[in-house]
Amino acid sequence: MAADAHADTVFSVAGKTALVTGASSGLGAHFARALAGRGANVVLAARRRQRLETLAEEIELGGGRACVATLDVTSAASVGEAVAAGVSAFGALDILVNNAGIGEGRLLLDTTDAQWRRIMAVNLDGAFRVAREAARAMAKSGGGAIVNIASVLSFEVQSGSGAYAAAKAGVVQMTRAMALELARHNIRVNAIAPGYFLSEMTEAYFATDAGQAMMRALPHGRPGNACELEGALLLLASDAGSYLTGTTIMVDGGHSLLMP
Repeated sequence: MAADAHADTVFSVAGKTALVTGASSGLGAHFARALAGRGANVVLAARRRQRLETLAEEIELGGGRACVATLDVTSAASVGEAVAAGVSAFGALDILVNNAGIGEGRLLLDTTDAQWRRIMAVNLDGAFRVAREAARAMAKSGGGAIVNIASVLSFEVQSGSGAYAAAKAGVVQMTRAMALELARHNIRVNAIAPGYFLSEMTEAYFATDAGQAMMRALPHGRPGNACELEGALLLLASDAGSYLTGTTIMVDGGHSLLMP
């Protein structure tokens, strides 16, 4: 029983404030529910405000605390306002789940400059912009934990994934660089690299022949469920991960075992 109590304490996020970007759907919404369900105050940030308000109402009806911030990660002003809204609502910012992202499958020779820049603007530039602003707020209050959401495609490529893979590889290196520089501010920076998970972004892919073939090739033969990311999230967001920084945890059902 004592060991159980210690585990509950060290993995606790109760009373901490977490900003979750891309929280209007998919993995972001699940991350927000997971943290709120364990006592964290959550700042729900994304472009689709109505969805955020619906999620905030759900969390509050369940006894949690949430506030909403409309967020466009391509705008420095919008990012600053979202972070400020969280600090204003709950007093400080302790955790960032840097999840906002988009995905487009397109061969590189068919990719225009504008399409390439759009992926980079959201998935890499946006991730940097949010992490930088969150880190500034955390530094003022004594530290915190940043959890960037990378991808198994940070480490491999597939036909049609070039722009997305390049951006997510950048997120991994950004995580390492920020971990090194922000340690002096007592800020830990880590990443989670999910494999293929059920979400709005991947639903159409799983319905294709290529998606079905991918699933059959995986060691477990199925995509992941969002709840299977909670262990890594809580480890990196809580004091259980107090000596972890600059690390990327792959949660991919063995997908990486298939890499050459």
